[in-house]
Amino acid sequence: MNVKFRLTIMSFMQFFVWAAWLITIANYWFGTKQWDGADFGVIFSTMGIASLFMPTITGILADKWINAEKLYAILHILYAATMFYLPQVEDPHTFFWVILVSMCFYMPTIALSNSISYTTLKNGNFDVVKNFPPIRVWGTVGFIAAMWLTNLTGNKASANQFYIAGISALFLGIYSFTLPACKPLNLISEKKTFAQKLGLESFKLFADYKMALFFIFSMFLGAALQLTNAYGDVFLDEFKLFPVFAESFVIRYSTIILSISQISETLFILAIPFFLKRFGIKWVIAIAMFAWVLRFGLFAFGDPSTNLWMIITSCIVYGMAFDFFNISGSLFVETSTTPKTRSSAQGLFMMMTNGFGAVFGSLVSGWMINKYFTTYYSSIDSLSKYVKSEADNKHLLQFLKNKGISVLENGNLSRALDVKDWHNIWLSFTIYVLVIAIVFVVIFKHKHTRAEVEAINHL
Repeated sequence: MNVKFRLTIMSFMQFFVWAAWLITIANYWFGTKQWDGADFGVIFSTMGIASLFMPTITGILADKWINAEKLYAILHILYAATMFYLPQVEDPHTFFWVILVSMCFYMPTIALSNSISYTTLKNGNFDVVKNFPPIRVWGTVGFIAAMWLTNLTGNKASANQFYIAGISALFLGIYSFTLPACKPLNLISEKKTFAQKLGLESFKLFADYKMALFFIFSMFLGAALQLTNAYGDVFLDEFKLFPVFAESFVIRYSTIILSISQISETLFILAIPFFLKRFGIKWVIAIAMFAWVLRFGLFAFGDPSTNLWMIITSCIVYGMAFDFFNISGSLFVETSTTPKTRSSAQGLFMMMTNGFGAVFGSLVSGWMINKYFTTYYSSIDSLSKYVKSEADNKHLLQFLKNKGISVLENGNLSRALDVKDWHNIWLSFTIYVLVIAIVFVVIFKHKHTRAEVEAINHL
C-alpha cells in the first residue's frame, strides 16, 4: 500500500476519533444526563490540562525509548478504553476524571501523528512541504465525517457517540502498529535539565516585552477558541424547546450545520498568503480577532428560521477566525525568535492558547453560564409563557416527557427545567473578544522584519 495513502488513513482517523463526541458531548451532558453548566465547563478544560504536559512527556518517550508509531498506537488503544467506559459513568465528577484521562491519552497523539508523517515522508525521500499538507487536510475531512455520522445515526445526545469514538480509536491503534517504523533518534541531549526537557525554559521569552504581550493575548484569545466547539451544538439543539422551531432542519441536523465551520477552515487556509502579503502579521491577527467577534455576535442573534443566515455566516467566518490566528501567530513566533529558542517558543505559543487559555475559558464560561445565564422553570405556565405557546401544547409536553419531567395537577413541574439564555451568553462572549481585539490593535506595536517578509513570500 502506498505510504502516503497509509498516512492519509492515519490522518483521517486521528480527528475522526475525536470529533465523534467533541461537538455533541454537550447534548449528552445537558440533554441526556441533565448535569449543570459549571461542571460542563470543567469537562472542556481537560483538553487544556492535558496539553500542558502530556505532549512533552510523550515526545521524550518517543525520542529516547519507544518507536513513535508504537507509542501512538498504545495511546489510541488506551483512549479507546476510556471511551468505552464513559457511558457507564453516572455522575459528573467521575465523568470529569475519565475524560481527563482520555485527553491525557489523546492530546499527545496530535503531535505524534505529525511527527510520524514527517519522519515517514523523509525516510521515503518525499518532499515534506509538498506532500504533508494534502495528507493533513484529510484530518479535517475525518473530523467532518465523524460529525455527520454521529448526527445522521441519531446519536448526538446518545452514549453511542463514545462507542463510535472507541471502536474507531481501537481500529486506529491496531492499524498504527503496521505503520513504517519511526525509531527513537535521541535528539534530546542528556545534558539538558529536566526543566529544559519539559520546555519550561521557554518562559524566559516573557522577558521580551513584545513576546510577553503576544503570549498574553494568545492566552486570552485561546480562552475563546473552544467555546463554539463546547456550546455550539447544544445551542442549536435547544431551539427545539420552542414549538415554532420544533421541526426545523437546523435542529435535527445541527451537527451537520456546524460542520460548515470545518469546511470553511480548509478553504480559508488558501487565503492566508494573500492576506499576510496585503496586511502583514499584526493585522491578520487582528482580523482573526474581529472574525471571532462576528462568530459569536452572529450566533447571539441567529435562529433556525428568519435569521438562519446568521448561523450559516457565523460558521463560514469560523474558518477565518481559527486559521488566521493560529497560522499568523505561529509565523510571528517563527520570525521573532532565534533558531535556538524557536522550537520551545512554538511550544509555548501552543501552551498559552490550547493549554492555559483553554483551561481559563472552559472554567470561567461554565461558571458564568450556570450562575448568570441559566433560569430554572418550575411551572408549566411560566415555561409556556417563555416559549410563547399554550400550556397544553403537545410538542412542549413531549419535550418535557423526553427530559423525564411531568406536569403535576397543580401545574408545577415534577422538577425544575433549566433553560439557558443563549442570546446573552453569546453576546457576553462577543463583548469579551471585542475588548481583546481593540486593546490588541492599540497596544501591540509591530513592524515587519526582513525575516517575516521572506517567510510570507515563501507561503
